[in-house]
Amino acid sequence: MDKRILETILSDQSEELAMKQNLRFCKRKEEDYIDLKSTQAQVVIGVRRSGKSTLCYNALTGKGVKFAYVNFDDERLIHLTGDDLNDVLEVLYKINGDFNYLFIDEIQNIPEWYLFVNRLLRRQMHVIITGSNAKLLSGELATHLTGRHHSIPLYPFSFAEYCEAREVDTKSRTTKAIAARRAAFDDYMRQGGFPEIQFIGNDRDYIEGLVNNILKRDIEQRFKIIHTSAFEEMSHHLLNTAPAVVVDKSLQETFGFKSQHTAKNYLSYLKQAYLLVGLHKYSPKSRQRITGEKVYPIDVALMNKRSDAFAGENLGWRLETIVYLELLRRYKIQGLDIYYFNDRSGECDFVVCEDRKAVLAVQVSYDISSDKTRKREIAGLLLAARKTGCDNLLLLTDHNDEDIIHDGYKIAIRPVYDYVLRMPQKIKP
Repeated sequence: MDKRILETILSDQSEELAMKQNLRFCKRKEEDYIDLKSTQAQVVIGVRRSGKSTLCYNALTGKGVKFAYVNFDDERLIHLTGDDLNDVLEVLYKINGDFNYLFIDEIQNIPEWYLFVNRLLRRQMHVIITGSNAKLLSGELATHLTGRHHSIPLYPFSFAEYCEAREVDTKSRTTKAIAARRAAFDDYMRQGGFPEIQFIGNDRDYIEGLVNNILKRDIEQRFKIIHTSAFEEMSHHLLNTAPAVVVDKSLQETFGFKSQHTAKNYLSYLKQAYLLVGLHKYSPKSRQRITGEKVYPIDVALMNKRSDAFAGENLGWRLETIVYLELLRRYKIQGLDIYYFNDRSGECDFVVCEDRKAVLAVQVSYDISSDKTRKREIAGLLLAARKTGCDNLLLLTDHNDEDIIHDGYKIAIRPVYDYVLRMPQKIKP
């Protein structure tokens, strides 16, 4: 690319980023995970439009460091290759003068980007990267930046962040403040947590455009999918029915794929692009853990804000999805593992493990007002407790708040809207 054109593009990008300084942003805890003093590349990764760029911008400007910026998710840079990256660096020096921090958006769009980043790290450059494809974690990062990167997953807004963005009081215990939080949670459960969606009128168009962009650009083009119609039908089907256990053979038969392997690959692509997130079954046996994977959407907005979704309210599924994403935010970053529990006797939604030890069991049910439902949910929780040896038991509902003793086990029953705001980082209800 002509360097004069490149200079115009990068200057435009720098100007666009600078416009953020006049906007108000909520504080996200992941900012604290970005270590600007580290010699490792700081990699923020997650679904498109989850706020990765804003997070990095806030971390950099908050520390007052001078940095250069390039966004490779720009159609004008679509034909750049790894060989062009030195020209990009040269132009950035021309625009910004000397700098020791480089912020790179959506770096996976450039082939062999890791060679460029490795070279920068050897020169003691501090590199902050965003990406919206999990292959960065499982592939290039692990292979080419072993020990030289720190990965920070970012999800759409948690309920706490949603409240901050909308200026909802999360501290006061007055009747009015509690009612406002309840109303905000009802909105959050239906609208979801994508940051931009909070301030636009037509959220359905926004989500539909986002999903189509991810399917067509991030997956179909990247992985050269030939049977795009069948792939898209499968993708929307999974978003419509999640949370659900995925059976490769069933997907193959439903959508006419040539093999189960094709269905498995397609599911992998959806998880790599962060449209779906997986959950394995709890078992001491590795073979059982990797079969019967359950999938959830990365945000509840993906469950119904699309054409022909026909998903309805699904309040129980929405509540379960919100809880799982909250557990991921809180515990995955600490190195803990999360599973679902299921055997012939019953099931429990989530079991959190530290190494081989189950440290928290969580059951989610929107409404336990009927005796039958209450007994079923408690039975599943107690089954998981006996099978895993976990005595830290939590039943999350839409509004119940009580502590009970059942068969010698103490069970904390909490409303989700309050629990996700109040729960401490250590694993105690």
